[in-house]
Amino acid sequence: MDGMALGKDYATQECSIASALEVIGERWTLLVIRDAFYGVRRYNDFLVHLGIPRAVLAARLQTLTAQGILEKRRYQESPPRDEYVLTDRGIALWPTLWALGLWGREHLTGVRLRAFRHADCGTDLGRYGECPACGTVVPVPDVEVVPGPGLNQEPADPVSRALLRPKRLLQPVEVDPV
Repeated sequence: MDGMALGKDYATQECSIASALEVIGERWTLLVIRDAFYGVRRYNDFLVHLGIPRAVLAARLQTLTAQGILEKRRYQESPPRDEYVLTDRGIALWPTLWALGLWGREHLTGVRLRAFRHADCGTDLGRYGECPACGTVVPVPDVEVVPGPGLNQEPADPVSRALLRPKRLLQPVEVDPV
């Protein structure tokens, strides 16, 4: 070790990957984005599903909103409450999350927690997010997520329980009242 502190950014890197990591490379950020794809929209639902510290979640949501990846929308006036919805810029991260999830399953866990299917025909997505049966890349709203064999069928939190029901990506998760 040379005693230098780890830098906080990639200022010396002239690279599009470094630029992307400046926005989405912090711990928890991709999991917040993943949950947004699953339809998690409300602060408290992110909090209970991720088990993330409040201050970290607030910072990540603020950054993702400032970067145009999430849009903050008011869903209740009294008291004021907002939800967070993926923008087109955020939805463009789907191939990255898809590839990262495949890599993690193939090289680290070996466990299929969720299956992702073309909602129109029920075929599992191919390696690149395509439908092998239809021969097309499946648009994100047409991807259905269903529990896989490795997923805990009796989770403690209400968001995880709601995600046991098959649903299309981006559709709001419907959490049962406690």
